[in-house]
Amino acid sequence: MQGSVTTQPEETKLLLVDSPRPGVALLQLNRPQARNALNMALSKALASTFERLDQDDTVRCIVVCGNGPHFASGADLTEIQALGSAEIWRQQVTRYWKAIADCSKPVIAAVCGSALGGGCELALHADIIIAARSASFGQPEVGLGRMPGGGATQRLVKAIGKYQAMKLVLTGWPVTAEEALSLGMISEVAPDDSLMQRALEMAAHIASRSPMAAQLIKEAVLAGSEAPLSTGLLLERRSFELLFDTPELKAGIQSFLTRRKPEVTASRQTVSNVGLAATTPS
Repeated sequence: MQGSVTTQPEETKLLLVDSPRPGVALLQLNRPQARNALNMALSKALASTFERLDQDDTVRCIVVCGNGPHFASGADLTEIQALGSAEIWRQQVTRYWKAIADCSKPVIAAVCGSALGGGCELALHADIIIAARSASFGQPEVGLGRMPGGGATQRLVKAIGKYQAMKLVLTGWPVTAEEALSLGMISEVAPDDSLMQRALEMAAHIASRSPMAAQLIKEAVLAGSEAPLSTGLLLERRSFELLFDTPELKAGIQSFLTRRKPEVTASRQTVSNVGLAATTPS
């Protein structure tokens, strides 16, 4: 794997690999001894790193994975077991999830091993989920008298429908990668030994495309999913029209007509310059 590795403070256990491929940032949860459980320090680090990468014009796609045999096993129960409702409320964890949901860059989750509870919810925040064949997904909170708190009751319904989502959250039963694929919960399944290669290849391919077009596509898909069809179609049309004022689109069309590879130079700043701010919903 190419690129430099940045380690966040020891207690956060988050690794950032800069440029494992051109235009790609790789975020690696690094608490393998706890199956990459999401404690508060790690949640804060994820949020702040996503916010920083979202503002970095050199980053065009983000890959999230776990270090070791698991993606993430959920919340760190040793940290919250003694807390009451008031203490949980004061942590305001939703703002950390929102930082990930609001990221305008395409996000790929590369899932190996277990993605349970908050780990499954973290994967559901991605735009594309690639799972190793041995991976499993689940929301087991109900077995401990708890319920999902990172968006699963809403995101799962949107991803796989009410009845399949209800089965997962009410039983707590996990599903295999192949089952998740058949449900429409993930994008594809890869052999265990080539998961990261596949995720990075796809991320590099996305990063080689127009960053402005990718951002507007993500914005239209996510915002449209929360709106009536007519509103979503209007947003798509306005975004489609907006791209015609960019030199990037002109160069892309010209390169197609002349059979030359286009040079991708647009950035997030280009969007700001033409007056369209990101409005990706949380």
